Amino acid sequence: MIIDLKYHIASLVAVFLALGIGILVGSAVLGENVNDVIMKQQKQMVDDLNRNFDKIRKDNIVAKEEISAYKTALNISKQFEKQLLPSLVVNKLAGKKLAIVETSNYGFNNDWINTLKLAGAEVLSITTILDEISLADQKARKDIATKLMLLDSSETNLTKEIAAEIAVGVMTAQNIENLQYFEQYGLINTSGQYGEPIDAVIFVGGSQTDLKDRCVKLDIPMMEYFLSQDIQVYGVEASEVEYSYMKQYQKLKVSTIDNIDMIPGQVSLVMAVYGEQGNYGLKNTAKQLWPTIPRE
Repeated sequence: MIIDLKYHIASLVAVFLALGIGILVGSAVLGENVNDVIMKQQKQMVDDLNRNFDKIRKDNIVAKEEISAYKTALNISKQFEKQLLPSLVVNKLAGKKLAIVETSNYGFNNDWINTLKLAGAEVLSITTILDEISLADQKARKDIATKLMLLDSSETNLTKEIAAEIAVGVMTAQNIENLQYFEQYGLINTSGQYGEPIDAVIFVGGSQTDLKDRCVKLDIPMMEYFLSQDIQVYGVEASEVEYSYMKQYQKLKVSTIDNIDMIPGQVSLVMAVYGEQGNYGLKNTAKQLWPTIPRE
């Protein structure tokens, strides 16, 4: 951590002022002999403070130099990863048709989707669950229950039914009208083609805020549906989410990647879809950093 010099300078000025006031008070009250002793002690304190200040300044310079060196090394590493990426993933997923379901609330960078495409995969659809899925509003629950012809409009039941509708829509598009209704109501965003045969579904989870048991009520039922239809499921999230979904995903024995925002995580996802199943990444839920890359 870089030491804030302004803070320390202000602190030292305050100390010097206090010492000055102490000297004046000592001179007036204690006389010259005692004052000489106090002045010597205070001079020693000032000298010590000066030495500490010099050390802090030097340490700060060293820290800045180290951080600069780390940044340079990190930039070189990232450039190397980008240059190496194509040779690691090219054509690994040729012919694979994928769907993406984003249940997180932090958004994601398209870099990893581009990596899937670089590997030869076709991303048919991206379905994003919006925060309004909490269904806290009673009128909203009633409207949606009426649309789905449900008697039970409780939040728990509606979330379960919406999860099922989204999963079916991604796979078959038989209920595309319901997906369009959800989108108009602000529950989801959709893009791409729905109803075409897919080989796998990638769930983007994790959260920056506490969404309680949303993962259990929403992600898990959808994952279970796809697995019951013999569709491969993968769970991913960014490395710096506050609330990880990895433990919940792994209960279903699916492959997980907890650093999809990094190139090693993107390579791990490609290799997992390719056939190297496992739990990869940086968190304590990961079994290893990334999978073995098969030699051609």
